[in-house]
Amino acid sequence: MNTLQLTRKNILRAVWFLYASISILICLPQFDHMIAKDFDSVSHYLPLNDGWEVTVNNTVTRDVSLEDFRFRNIESNAQIMMQRTLPETFGMVEPVLRMHIRHTAVEIFIDGISVFSYGLDRISENKSVGSGFQFINFPNDYAGKTIQIRFYPSESKVFTKLDPIRIYEWENVYRALMTENRVPFFFGTFLVIFGLATICITVFALAFSTKFIRLLCVSLFALSMGLWTICYYKTIQVFSIPLYSVSFLEYLGLYLTPIALFLYIREDVAKLRRRFIKKLYQLLMGALIVCAPAMFILHGLNIAHLPVTLKYMQFLIICCLLYFITIVLMNLLTGRDLGKMSRIFLVGMLIIGVCVGYDLAAYILNRYIGNTALSLKGLSSVGIMIFIFILIASFYIDLTRKMMQETERNSLIKSAYTDELTQLHNRRFCMEYMRKLETEKETGYAIFCFDVNNLKTMNDTFGHMVGDVLIKNAAAVIAETFEENGIVARVGGDEFMAVLGHCSAAQAAALAEKFRTNLDWRNKETSEEPISIACGYATAPEITALKAPAKKDTPRGAAAPQTDIEKVYQLADDRMYENKKAIKAAAAPFP
Repeated sequence: MNTLQLTRKNILRAVWFLYASISILICLPQFDHMIAKDFDSVSHYLPLNDGWEVTVNNTVTRDVSLEDFRFRNIESNAQIMMQRTLPETFGMVEPVLRMHIRHTAVEIFIDGISVFSYGLDRISENKSVGSGFQFINFPNDYAGKTIQIRFYPSESKVFTKLDPIRIYEWENVYRALMTENRVPFFFGTFLVIFGLATICITVFALAFSTKFIRLLCVSLFALSMGLWTICYYKTIQVFSIPLYSVSFLEYLGLYLTPIALFLYIREDVAKLRRRFIKKLYQLLMGALIVCAPAMFILHGLNIAHLPVTLKYMQFLIICCLLYFITIVLMNLLTGRDLGKMSRIFLVGMLIIGVCVGYDLAAYILNRYIGNTALSLKGLSSVGIMIFIFILIASFYIDLTRKMMQETERNSLIKSAYTDELTQLHNRRFCMEYMRKLETEKETGYAIFCFDVNNLKTMNDTFGHMVGDVLIKNAAAVIAETFEENGIVARVGGDEFMAVLGHCSAAQAAALAEKFRTNLDWRNKETSEEPISIACGYATAPEITALKAPAKKDTPRGAAAPQTDIEKVYQLADDRMYENKKAIKAAAAPFP
């Protein structure tokens, strides 16, 4: 490829990349606007964030704003109570109170009368109550009354703040939740669907090739990351799943993510060929495989719930994430033999590591410190989406390259086994087919040998172009008669063969007669020079009947004895020459 062609190719790539980027930048805002166009009306709510009196373990704080109020991590036996007077009017039809709880049972009183409770029965049985949103019907006659909310933490040191409380109209409460979290919902749902579909495909593909292992890891990572996203942002609650189940799925997705990621980088670790790196990989992978199931077992037995053991798993995930980013960077810096797609893969993996690190940092800050500075939502899902698009693009490029290579390979194979003039098989293919019959111990085959008469005279008199036409016409008659029963090949300048598997002596005789009929019909129907072809054939049973007992010893230096199929071929060739002599002598038909 010359410099001008390469420059044009690079310009086209740049134009295509620019076009795709501009299209995405234009279309994404339009798509987001289409989803969120009713957001102002849907997200209308009455905030209840100010004017609270909060009691934490007998310590009373008045005129509290929930957005600013923080306290130390509390134990599971802590007592938290908050109360305030509700507004005189809600100004809404069928109002609903939306509140977010974090691993606590909750009880709500209006003027001292209990109107809602959740999780008290599970706490009494030492079970996890989960984390998420509660939607409580709030009739308009509650307006102006005193609301009191009591929290009963089920776990120790799991939150340091009380989340904002809002009143929505019933028809908008779920729509507002979905619209607020539309980005993580869209990406999370896509990843779950993509992961499930790809896992189903790759499980079957692995039965044929282990090269799909990495694709299975990507699918598992996408599924776990998508599951964690839709559970962490609580969009899955539109399906009325209990909070403890939502929390369980959230932890399941979080704990599976590093395992899938570590399985994926196994090959990249091996490429570095460093003993310490490999040992560290085995240590971290072993810790993941042991710790994750152990924590779920402890949770199921109600010995130690997942929110309590999470901090240990988070430490392990951070170690794995740092190791993952280090491996990717080392491969990028030391991988001199990496191709363009391999480098793009590694960059995509690096993006995933950074995005997952961001979300993990945001989660830790929010849970343990109550800091919401890192408020960008669903960044890890965006990272894995970018990587999946890279993966799909690379698969398309790889598939196209392999198809081109396969086409080229088939073309070369066809050239190696095809006669250029007649497009029949050549001598090489015919010999290999005969060896195959011999290897498979085939005993019911027939071989026909042909020789086109007068070819030299035609070439000398009219030129090789006319001779080539004669060869093509002869090939057409032979192929028309024998090709559907076996293989037909041009084995020399004017010589042809037909090798027919599963052909009895009677069938061979019938085909010989059909060939003579086709040849006569061709000569009658065409105005070109008549075709004269000598033919002889033999069948395998003939040689079997004539076979002599094999000698025990072969003298040194003597030629190897002929195989059965070579004897059949020799007999057919001898008969063809006998017929050729007869045709020349008296234009006699072949036997």
